[in-house]
Amino acid sequence: MDISVVAVGREDDSPVDEPVRVAVLADRLGYREVWVGEGPTWDSFVLATAIGLATERVELTAGPVPVSVRDPFTIARGAAGVAAVTGRPAGVALGTSSKRVVEGVHGRPRLRPATALEESAAAVRGFLHGVPGEPVVPGSPFRRRLPPPGGRLTVAAFGDRAIATAAAHADRMLLDVVSPEQVRVLRASLLAAAEKAGRTPPTLAAWLPAAVDPKPESRAQVLGSIAGYLTVPGYRDMFTASGLGEAVELAAAGADRDTLLRALPPEAAGVVGLVGDLDTVRSRIDAYAEAGLDEIALVPATAGDPAGERTLRALRPA
Repeated sequence: MDISVVAVGREDDSPVDEPVRVAVLADRLGYREVWVGEGPTWDSFVLATAIGLATERVELTAGPVPVSVRDPFTIARGAAGVAAVTGRPAGVALGTSSKRVVEGVHGRPRLRPATALEESAAAVRGFLHGVPGEPVVPGSPFRRRLPPPGGRLTVAAFGDRAIATAAAHADRMLLDVVSPEQVRVLRASLLAAAEKAGRTPPTLAAWLPAAVDPKPESRAQVLGSIAGYLTVPGYRDMFTASGLGEAVELAAAGADRDTLLRALPPEAAGVVGLVGDLDTVRSRIDAYAEAGLDEIALVPATAGDPAGERTLRALRPA
């Protein structure tokens, strides 16, 4: 099982410079790769560059970048710029994001997201493998001056059409806050889609919230990260089956985040994550591996554990 680290995943109340500290620690502890998510606070390519300059070895993946707010050339140029400035491979992850982010933050319509993801993935893959001297786009008088970024193309997927896009174009497919049972089902879908596309299946990774020997603040942070999934199809049934039906019903009725956090019992943090003592977490990692996951991207809780140090030290590569 490969284990990487997510320096920043989703918006919360952490200090704005916490992602750099997480990444520096991950690099020092020997993790191979750091993911740099995008949100209202940080542009992922800018932050990935800052992290690359503050670290020594770790590979960088920017995103998932919302495909409804960036064109494919801009995405590929961003990755190439990160690689050129940092002097190491840079990959990019694509996703559809949410209506709340695309329309509420960027003011752009989130139309036909599955189609936008497929079109973007196909175009970005081509741009990532361009070479200096070629036109930046077909027919353009401008020529490529930067080498290709050298990292992988990742597609975040959950539904059938997004999985088909990952199977057809990606080097890696990304899941987010999933249970081992969901991994098993989604891996089967990925294998079937790759066979249909005539490609070797991409590797399968998942962002998973993680907290080893969590303090109450750490557990609360993990619960906050999953509260937004309570109404998402495919997740709500899983949470209901796990005994969280009350929280699911409150979310469906429009309850605010604080109400949902009060309704979620502490053990809910472990339904789609790695939370507990070290033996519990290692057993959970084994369950994800058995279900078919190739890579866990740790999203370390930093509340009560600055930079996620307790968790990252406990799970660092051998």
